Amino acid sequence: MFCNSTMSKKLPKDTYEKLKSTIKTGADLDSSIANVVANAMKDWAIEKGATHFAHWFHPMNDLTAQKHDSFIFPTSSGGVIMEFSGKELIKGEPDASSFPSGGLRTTFEARGYTAWDPTSYAFIKGHTLYIPTVFYSYGGEALDKKTPLLRSVKAINDQTLRILKLFGNTSAKNVRVTVGPEQEYFLIDKEIYKKRKDLVLCGRTLFGADSPKGQELEEHYFGAIRPRVMEFMNKLNKELWKLGVFAKTEHNEVAPAQHEIAVTFTSVNIATDHNQLVMETMKYIAEKMDLVCLLHEKPFKGINGSGKHNNWSISTDSGVNLLDPGLNPYENDQFLLILCGIIKGVDEYQDLLRLSVASAGNDHRLGANEAPPAIISIFLGRELTEILEAIENKENYSSLKVNDIELGVNVLPHTSKDATDRNRTSPFAFTGNKFELRMLGSKESIADVNTILNTIVAEELCFFADELEKSKNLKEDLNNLIAKTLKQHKRIIFNGNNYSKEWKEEAKNRGLLNLKTTADALPYLIKEKNVKLFLKHGVYTKSELYSRYDVRIKNYCRIIDVEARTLIDLVKKQIIPAVINYQKDLLKVASMKKFINKNIDSYLEDEICIDIARLSRELFEKLKNLEEVIDKLEFKNKEKTLAYHETSILQSMSNLRSVVDELEKNVSKEFWPFPTYSELLFSV
Repeated sequence: MFCNSTMSKKLPKDTYEKLKSTIKTGADLDSSIANVVANAMKDWAIEKGATHFAHWFHPMNDLTAQKHDSFIFPTSSGGVIMEFSGKELIKGEPDASSFPSGGLRTTFEARGYTAWDPTSYAFIKGHTLYIPTVFYSYGGEALDKKTPLLRSVKAINDQTLRILKLFGNTSAKNVRVTVGPEQEYFLIDKEIYKKRKDLVLCGRTLFGADSPKGQELEEHYFGAIRPRVMEFMNKLNKELWKLGVFAKTEHNEVAPAQHEIAVTFTSVNIATDHNQLVMETMKYIAEKMDLVCLLHEKPFKGINGSGKHNNWSISTDSGVNLLDPGLNPYENDQFLLILCGIIKGVDEYQDLLRLSVASAGNDHRLGANEAPPAIISIFLGRELTEILEAIENKENYSSLKVNDIELGVNVLPHTSKDATDRNRTSPFAFTGNKFELRMLGSKESIADVNTILNTIVAEELCFFADELEKSKNLKEDLNNLIAKTLKQHKRIIFNGNNYSKEWKEEAKNRGLLNLKTTADALPYLIKEKNVKLFLKHGVYTKSELYSRYDVRIKNYCRIIDVEARTLIDLVKKQIIPAVINYQKDLLKVASMKKFINKNIDSYLEDEICIDIARLSRELFEKLKNLEEVIDKLEFKNKEKTLAYHETSILQSMSNLRSVVDELEKNVSKEFWPFPTYSELLFSV
């Protein structure tokens, strides 16, 4: 990685200081240093074996993109030299016509640009120097996920500095958003995977009867890691460390074949790059080991799906964590004000936070017992909740006494009890000095959710700063503002079991949104209050926001279209022939029995044939229904198309799947053409 330590060795001191200033404080990039940086970057890359460079960016499809160019440059004498200019470093021009744009660009408007992002370090993968960049159109509209994220970082930086100044902190020059994502995934055997066209084309199984054994015995979570998986993890760690991605934690997750990796905290911009590298590298390492890494949120029905926990915090350029409550949170006014800003923001913009994690895959996971429900709420724990209640009611508060935990065995060390428990059912939980958003889907980029988190917190801190900067009595006005905020927004705080039926009813009574599906959530993106929010802080223009609305609707519908057509194809070409062949075999056996001796009983074969015939009829009816539902699909209205996919098509697919799964239970394994859940989940 072309990080600070490498740059300090490879760059002239004045160049390094200018670049470091841009990276650390967000100062304007001095373009005059581009040639010097480019030359040093090229020399370093060639030393490491690189022959090409690529501008690496994040288009609006949760993936990354790149175009590779060699360092080779022809000379007039017919030879070549290795060259890389500042111009090539700063700006590139990939074709923009085939990337999602949501109407920002039409097919014939092909010009798009990449621009160097100096706040995220370049790295080498294979024989290529990868340069993190943003991606924008000929007219300057953001065509990527990185540009809005960087804008949101600026917004929260500007507003948090205003808050810090209220408390006398004038030395802080920059505020960083730090993120540490935890990534869940499945590993299955490649040969078995290749026999499941639904996994290959859709990333999830579109049918599959429950395995006799799943996660019921609760033996996989944190269990002993199998040798083949441990080898994968070791290779993954080494490859990530080479890229400057510091993987720290790894373990088995709840479901069979499911695992997790977590990397160290870093700035949100770099963390976004790193998480994309983690997902890409997992797939690459798995392929080399004859494995397949599944990142779909729900590859297998009936067992836990995969999420991504987004641990979010903010700190100053001197490393002070602004979400650290300290030893006495009740007297930590700065912490309490920022905390109230987050509470207010999550309450007022719960729709945005919900839609930031909405996707076709995540719809299968949210609300089940492996993920929080679709209702946004905040877990604070007992002590912080009691402190806020005391402030709201203008009462004194004595800090909870945190006792040591006695385990009853003298030789064991004494450990202190944490001030709060953890709540794994909460969508947005405070975990000591950070918030953990547990709703994000496993294959999604973390850019969108952090863009929204940053923006809503920036908005509330802006409101607080506007109120308090004109104060004549800061302490009194601060206390009143905090108390008023809590009274108006405490409905979003819930420390109980988010899975319970009682909570859903209580949340409804509190007036909280319950946006169960992507189709429910996406229209909120272009609500007037949300458009105003993004425009105010310069995170999206109106056209950029509407383009993302369009992209996300199309992506959702296209995913379901592919799944529906894949299911139809598999039923027609493999499942129906398999069922017919099994019936033929049963009838053949029954006929042979009668041919040998009319008195031989063929009751078993007859009864099985009757059951298979009944299921075959249902299969045909459900298949025809799904085909008819797809044929009726119209694309005249975005919202209606979105809703039609979420209701009619998905319901018809579910109806067809239920019959296929029942047939799998009744058809002999000799005839069933696909690996079962037992084989898929216990293959590694």
